[in-house]
Amino acid sequence: MASSFTVPQRILHWLMAALILFNLLFTDAMETAGRLMFRGQTLTPEQVSSANIHVYVGIGVLVLGLIRLCLRLVQGVPPEPRQEPPLLRAVAKISHWAFYALFIAIPLAGIGAWYFGNKTAAFVHTGPLKLLMWALIVAHIGGALVHQFYWKTDALKRMTSG
Repeated sequence: MASSFTVPQRILHWLMAALILFNLLFTDAMETAGRLMFRGQTLTPEQVSSANIHVYVGIGVLVLGLIRLCLRLVQGVPPEPRQEPPLLRAVAKISHWAFYALFIAIPLAGIGAWYFGNKTAAFVHTGPLKLLMWALIVAHIGGALVHQFYWKTDALKRMTSG
């Protein structure tokens, strides 16, 4: 079994991290457009264009997430470092699969909100799913730092230089 993630897996990881952070941090245009849309007001072409950036990035996350999931299923992943306690191995496994679920669920909820005007999808997209994504990101970064500086494993290297 490989001791590192493959180059395509690493590229997808970092590309998706950048796209997801972009969409989590720069939400003003989409929030404005959504607010106006759900009030029944007409959006200006500029507002639609600005909101579409968020939409297209989200669709990109969905497509890349599905590709990444296929790579994971076909190529596998390196084994967990031996220094990681069994309970935290289980937590890490659940967290990673939760990420994959969110890579699909968040964009689909966004599509439901934007293209179909579904208020429930909009709430789920901007509320619980977004909050769960932030929590997983914080836990993921925290876990990587614990691996690097406390357990002194190669977990961070496996997703950077291999």
